[in-house]
Amino acid sequence: MDTYGGRRTQGERDAVTVEIGYALCSAAFAAAVLFEAVAGPAYLFGLPGRVRGALVGAGTVLAVAVFFVRVVSVLVRFGRGGQPSQPGRTSPDS
Repeated sequence: MDTYGGRRTQGERDAVTVEIGYALCSAAFAAAVLFEAVAGPAYLFGLPGRVRGALVGAGTVLAVAVFFVRVVSVLVRFGRGGQPSQPGRTSPDS
């Protein structure tokens, strides 16, 4: 990503901004889905207070963990260059 002198072009800066936004949005979606899958039944079935608290706590911990893992995995994959621009090709000039 670095060009001569360590400066990034506007296109590279835009790509980083878009990738960060994608990482945050996809991580928030994944965390919300996981939280609802774990904690949702506690509210849906009207479970007692302790059970509900345990499910909500577990859902929160898992959702936070999934959020950070997703953000890191997307940004690390982006930093390595990701995939070729066209399937089956090794470089854009092929």
